[in-house]
Amino acid sequence: MIAEILVALVAGYLVLVAATALFQRSMIYHPGRTRPEPAAIGLPEMVSLQVSSADGWLVTGWYAPPTKPDRVTIVFYHGNSGTIADRAAKARPLLDAGHGVLLVGYRGFGGNPGTPTEAGLVMDGRAALHWLIGKGIPQSRIVLYGESLGTGIVTRLAGELEDLAGVILEAPFTCLPDLAPSYLLPGLARLLMADRFDNRVQIGAVTAPLLLLHGEEDDLVPVSMGKEILGLARSAREKRGLFLPETGHNDIWDKGGADAVMDFLAELTRW
Repeated sequence: MIAEILVALVAGYLVLVAATALFQRSMIYHPGRTRPEPAAIGLPEMVSLQVSSADGWLVTGWYAPPTKPDRVTIVFYHGNSGTIADRAAKARPLLDAGHGVLLVGYRGFGGNPGTPTEAGLVMDGRAALHWLIGKGIPQSRIVLYGESLGTGIVTRLAGELEDLAGVILEAPFTCLPDLAPSYLLPGLARLLMADRFDNRVQIGAVTAPLLLLHGEEDDLVPVSMGKEILGLARSAREKRGLFLPETGHNDIWDKGGADAVMDFLAELTRW
């Protein structure tokens, strides 16, 4: 009887692991499907743009140039859910301060065709960044902002460029397999997961001034991961971390994050 129970438990576990491996991307990515026009959500100065990624997929983002000559342009890479429209509350104060803003859309999100993957999102993010540089915005006036999953795109792209104005990471994780369900052993998670977004490795190549934000009560991405990433950012010309008490994963901007971002950007414009 005991042997039969053990066999059943092992079989059930293997089925659970197999299902996780098979449906892992549907567990990671939760894209919103609709995308209103910018003016409908309080961003009338932003316009839609379409860029072609290296593999041919077309993705849509929103852009507004700086309105003041000394301001930078923030390229914003959002997290694993929703769409660029859900980040209007973060774009609004940046635009009001005269900064340029590019909200980067991903394949499979917000009405864009395709299916999200790490390789695909990185290609989409790179295509949007190159589009902006092609519009005449120098790298030295560009700040890359990554939110949660978007931090894995930003550390990758920032490591490819040496003269960015700055990098902002909001709730960064170490590596996606480190966030796998608890029933997956760490070694098994690393073996099974196709998408990694390895901030632990990529942060070492980031040389731009860095601001890292994390909530002390984050129950999705432990604050210990943000502190580890800050410690590993040894190549950054300057770095600072803001670890907010009584703050979770989704309220960083409302509980001090917004002020820290605006202060960081103001410092960059004075350098």
